Formats: sequence, C-alpha cells, structure tokens
Amino acid sequence: MDSLTPLGLLAQGQDNTVLIVTFAFVVAVGLVIGFISVRWMMRAKLDAAVSEATRLVAVAQSEADVTIKTAEVDAKTEFLKGQEKLRAEGSEMRAEFKETERRLEKREDNLEGKLDTLATKERNVEKAQQQLSEKMEEVAGQREEAKNLLAERRDQLLRISGMSRDEAKRLILAELESELERESAELVDKMVTAAKDEAYQNSREITLTAIQRYAGDHTCETTVSTVEIPSDEMKGRVIGREGRNIRAFEKVSGVDVIVDDTPGIVVVSAFDPVRREIARRLLERLIQDGRIHPGRIEELFVQIKKEVEEELLDSGKKAAVEANIGGLHRKQLELLGRLKYRTSYGQNVLKHSMEVGFLCQAIADELGLDGRLARRCGLLHDIGKAIDHEVEGGHPKIGADFCKRFNERSEVLNAIEGHHGDIPSTSPYTPIVMAADAISAARPGGRRESLERYAQRLRQLEDIAKEPQGVREAFAIQAGREIRVIVDAKRVDDSVAAKISRDIAKKIEEQMTYPGEIRVTVLREVRAVAMAR
Repeated sequence: MDSLTPLGLLAQGQDNTVLIVTFAFVVAVGLVIGFISVRWMMRAKLDAAVSEATRLVAVAQSEADVTIKTAEVDAKTEFLKGQEKLRAEGSEMRAEFKETERRLEKREDNLEGKLDTLATKERNVEKAQQQLSEKMEEVAGQREEAKNLLAERRDQLLRISGMSRDEAKRLILAELESELERESAELVDKMVTAAKDEAYQNSREITLTAIQRYAGDHTCETTVSTVEIPSDEMKGRVIGREGRNIRAFEKVSGVDVIVDDTPGIVVVSAFDPVRREIARRLLERLIQDGRIHPGRIEELFVQIKKEVEEELLDSGKKAAVEANIGGLHRKQLELLGRLKYRTSYGQNVLKHSMEVGFLCQAIADELGLDGRLARRCGLLHDIGKAIDHEVEGGHPKIGADFCKRFNERSEVLNAIEGHHGDIPSTSPYTPIVMAADAISAARPGGRRESLERYAQRLRQLEDIAKEPQGVREAFAIQAGREIRVIVDAKRVDDSVAAKISRDIAKKIEEQMTYPGEIRVTVLREVRAVAMAR
C-alpha cells in the first residue's frame, strides 16, 4: 500500500531514472567499445589486405619478369631462325641468278652464232638473186630468139603447105579433137566395165551375206482346207434335212462346202483364207458339239469369228515384236495377222514378209543404210495381199494406199508400191526390198508349185523364146530361172541377138507369172572349119 502513495511513487521514479541512466551509459560504453573493436578489426583487415596486395604485386612482378625474359628468348630464337632462312633464301637466289646469268650468256653466244649464220645466208641469197637475175636475162633473150625462130619456121611451113594460119589451126584442132574423143571413149568404156565388174561382185557378196544371215523354213502349208468326219451318219447331220444345215452353214460363213463320196472328209472352199479358216473351225466345233442346226451354226460362227480376229491381231503383234518394228496401227497389225492364212506359190505370206524384212536389214547394214527402216519396208511390202480380194487393183497399190492413211514415211510407201517395179524408185530402200523379195521367193524350198504347173511353165517359157525369127533352139534351165536361146549365126548378127534377148524378156514379163527373175541368154556361135591335106 506504501508504494501507492506519492512518496512511494516518487521513490520508485527515482529508481527508474537511475536504471535508465545506468542502461544508457552501459549502451554508450558498449557502442564505444564496439566502434573501437570494429575499427581495430577493420584496420587489421586493411593491413592484411595491403600485405596481400603487396605480395600479389610482388608475385605478378616476378611472373612478368619471367614472361619478359621468356619472350625475349623466344624473340631472339625467331630472329636467329629468320636470319638463317634469309641467308638460305639469299643463297638460293644467288644460285638462281648465277644459273640465269649462265643461260643468258649461252643464249647470247647462240644468238651471235645464228646472226653470223643469217648474215652468211643473206650473202648467199644476194648472190643467188644476182645469179637468178642474170639467168632470167639470159632466158628472156633465148625466149625472144626462140619466138623469132618459131615465127620464121611457121612462115616457112605455111609457104610449104600452102595453107593459111587459120586453116592449119583448124586442122590441128580437128586431129586433136578426134584423138581426145577416141581416148575418152576408151577411158569411159574401161571405167564402165570396171564399175560393172565391181558392182556385180559387190552385189553378189551382199546378196550371199544376206542369205547366209537368215535361215527361213521351207514351205509346208497347203491351200486346201479339209475337215475329217467321223462317220457317214455325221456327214448326213452336217447336210441336214433337205440340205438346210449345209445351206445355213454356207450362208453364214460365206464358203462352199463340198460333200462328195470321199469317205471321212468334207472340203471347205473359199477364196478368202481367213473366211475359210473360220469355216473350218466352225465345222470342227459343230462336229464336236453334235448339235447341228441353223441357230447353233449362227451362234458358234459369231463366237469363232471373234476368236479368229483376236488371234489375227495377236499374230500381227507377234510378227511386229519379232521383227522389232514399233509404231504400227491396230489396223496394220490386223492385216499382218491376216497374212498368216495367205499363201503365194505355197509360201506363207506372213513368214515371207518377215523374211524379206530381215533380208532388207542385212542388205541395208552392208550398204551403210538404216537397217530398222529397211526392215519396216520389208515387213509391210506385201500387206496389200491381205485385202487384195476385197479391193480392186494390185496388192502393191492397195498396200501403199492403206499404209498412207496411217502416216507411214515416204520411203516405206514407195517400197510397198514399187517393189514390183510398178512405179519409179525414189529411195534406195525400194530396190533393196525388190532384191530381198526375189531372194525370199527364189531360194530353195521357199516356194512350191505342182509338177504339172512347173512343167507347163517351162514349156511356155521355151515357146516364148522360140517365137523370134532366127531362133534355132531354146532350153529352160536352172528350174526355169534361166532360158538359153541358140540363134542362127548366118541370119542373126550381134546387134540383132541383143534385140532378141530384150524382146524375149519383155514377152516373158507380159505373158507369164513367175517368182523372182528369169535370165535370158542368147548364144550366137560362128564355126569356121577348114581341112588341111
């Protein structure tokens, strides 16, 4: 309770003041002591930093001294190396300069020698020119003297001959012209003979090479289509009641069916080989099927016709691929396929066309021409035969007109139309096709004809050869490839004999049909016989 009185409070206030003063003093003393401690510590750190800095400066100075000394040593080393290099380069340059100086001195010596030689040659040339001038003056004098002498001799000759100068000139020119004409004729005859011999030899070699490079099959196909009938009962079914089946068959297929007494055979006859092949297959299919009536005939005909047309196109494609010919139109391929069923003298026309194509290439290669173009001309040369029974005209013209629609080259068109000589040849490929066509037709086994036709052709050939006046005998030899004609030497001279050979050849071309070529040889023999007794 005393502490709550004023005196108590006053006494308590005085104690607090003392405490506060004491605390303030203690704090002030602490701050002073702390400041002094911090200052002392900072001075210590500063001294340590100064000493460390002094040490680092000393270390850096020592390292710098070492680096400077190392750099000086390196610089001195590089300097010494540079001096050595300069000394070596200087030595090389001095050696090169000495070598160059030596070469220049040698060249100078050579030049001086050449100058001396040139001076000597100039003196010789001047001397030669002087001698030439003297010779020219001498020749000019001699020429003038010869000219005067020639004029004097000419005047003497004119006085002796009694002719004027123009007359003498004309006489000399006439004699010279006659002599030159004779010599030129002899030279032309010699060159023509040599050219003929060389052309004949080269043509033989080219022909033989082409034949040897191609080996074709022998002809073996026939132009007669026959169908085997298993029995007479089947033959009656083919004919049908009152012949209705056979009439329907002929009407649909467009062929003639010959049913005779020959057992087991029915003959199918038609000019169109493709139509004949369709009819043959149709008849065989009907016999196998057994159902033979007009409706079935029409149904099978449409089916077989489509099959044959596809086979024709396929055959044309195979022929083009085998001959390595591209760019052919579908219509051309179809006609090539139709040639498979076309024959000429027993020779298959498609195989003949392929053979001619290969022979054309062989001949063109020998002559340095385009073998691919020649092969195309040969393959297409008989394409008109596929439709020559449908279109009026010869097969060369038909084939050329047909191929013209498909933008064939002019060389191909000329070869197709001119391979029988119907038109003039405008390219070298046309005579090549003509030669290859003759080779393919004339080679042994290429074509076939009956014995009767063969004998008939030989008789016709001999009869034509015996028609001209003065012919004594005519003999067909070499299987009809040559006709030997013997004339009467008293009635026929050499010029008439040549005319007879040309006339016979022309008549053979006009009147006969034959493969290849026929040589006409006219023999005129004069025999002089005397007896010495």
